[in-house]
Amino acid sequence: MRTGDAPTGPLVRPYTITKGRTRPPTAGGRLDMITIVMAMGDHEGRPQDPERQEILDLCRRPISVAEISARLDIPLTVVRILLGDLIAQGDVRTRAAAPMTQLPEKKVLQAVLDGIRRL
Repeated sequence: MRTGDAPTGPLVRPYTITKGRTRPPTAGGRLDMITIVMAMGDHEGRPQDPERQEILDLCRRPISVAEISARLDIPLTVVRILLGDLIAQGDVRTRAAAPMTQLPEKKVLQAVLDGIRRL
């Protein structure tokens, strides 16, 4: 999406990138800001729009929907639509972020931090 150095922002409008769509395909499921996305397989040589290719490049490692949006400077709603397309094509898969109940307790994190400080 790096279409120029215009100080007013990108030259390509979001509705152009999404081909006028305002919602992701239903196959994409619910994509929250913290949903984790990971590319599936090798996509080299397969023709993609530049924005979809940039998303696939970022998704070689697990990354959140919000981080994709921030790194590519593309609105979150547009990223959701593009990810929905990639999910429908089988190019990426998603998983929900870890629920708060599965995160370590504060005392465990404090013990780890204390141990690191002693090093």
